[in-house]
Amino acid sequence: MNDLIKTKETAILVGCYLDNRDEERTRLSMEELHELANTAGVEVLDVITQNRDRVDSAWYLGTGKIDEIAQRAEELDVDVIIFNDELSPSQTRNLDKVFDCKVIDRTQLILDIFAGRAQSREGKIQVELAQYNYLLPRLAGQGKQLSRLGGGIGTRGPGETKLESDRRHIRKRISELKQQLEDTVRTRQLHRERRKKNNVFQIALVGYTNAGKSTILNKLTNANTLQEDKLFATLDPTTRQLELPSGQDVLLTDTVGFIQDLPTSLVAAFRSTLEGVKEADLILHVVDSHHPDFQVHMEVVDKILRELKAEEIPQLVVFNKADMLTEGSYLPRADESILISAMRENDLKQLLTRIESFALQSFNEMKLRVPVERGDILSLLHRDGVEMEQEFNEEEAAYLITVRVNKDNPIYGRIAPFLLDKPETVEESW
Repeated sequence: MNDLIKTKETAILVGCYLDNRDEERTRLSMEELHELANTAGVEVLDVITQNRDRVDSAWYLGTGKIDEIAQRAEELDVDVIIFNDELSPSQTRNLDKVFDCKVIDRTQLILDIFAGRAQSREGKIQVELAQYNYLLPRLAGQGKQLSRLGGGIGTRGPGETKLESDRRHIRKRISELKQQLEDTVRTRQLHRERRKKNNVFQIALVGYTNAGKSTILNKLTNANTLQEDKLFATLDPTTRQLELPSGQDVLLTDTVGFIQDLPTSLVAAFRSTLEGVKEADLILHVVDSHHPDFQVHMEVVDKILRELKAEEIPQLVVFNKADMLTEGSYLPRADESILISAMRENDLKQLLTRIESFALQSFNEMKLRVPVERGDILSLLHRDGVEMEQEFNEEEAAYLITVRVNKDNPIYGRIAPFLLDKPETVEESW
């Protein structure tokens, strides 16, 4: 009867507190594992941990603790045991012999969530590639787990039932996926180059998962992207046009949320998506200021930005969810930061004003004297959508024009000969 009314998979979470590992970060990691399980639609019935000086190379934990977990799993009749670290192939094989239910690790759980969330072609390719790279070294001994009927977490993805019998097929598929991804990345790079050429100011929304990035994107641009109180609600990057108070149009891109201990296979697979962060003129680092571990979240994001070599890009820290803060809450000082609630209209207006100040700083104000016979220069400025003020000087038979242009803009070479404050080495480009 219980089986008939059981609607969600049930699980036991297993973690290891190492003596040489920051206990606070391990606690946070275990809490995240619980959230990941909830996001995957799994009900957690128990959490079991052990303090050790090192992870057991064969069993992850001590054999006595493993037997205890197996007995508890049988008592609770759980569907899956989820380990908080990535298990080695040998650990997985050994544990699979002890438990009568599925055994998966943190990486598999995250891969499963990503598999259910990816919507774009590129996102699906990246997830499938990460799944194959994870599964390939683990094929030996997968028979028991793969032979079980039914779905559930850890079983979604790239045709696992065939993996054991066809390694060559997997390697061939990995090669095909890498080629497809390269083609997609090439197309994405062309779009980025076109935006740069058109002198469009680009903003990247980054932050820990569930910090409120998608909510900010939706509120500012009416993007209608998925926003949920779950981890990895947004997986595929979304770019929307945003109009600033001055009327200037900029591009705002939402990115996949970061998380502590993100599987290396996923970091590698999604690097092409995250590469766009390096092209940004401004990074909005969104922080859930209400979360008790928000400072650790900020450190994780900063670390990934350093790995992407994007730490030198101007950054505005957006402390979000101010409406949930209690009086006297502590927030660290940042060189450039703002405290807002994405749910308050006035806060969003203040955010737009701060974004605009960054956008204006990236452009140089230049004064031009353009002879009346050089109407082609005026046409060029209009065609390129350059914001400008102009007046006609009859005595000089020339237009006096004030423009704001980034020196990286290809039209700079065309207008440079007409600068009032002309650099000595400038030659007119035809």
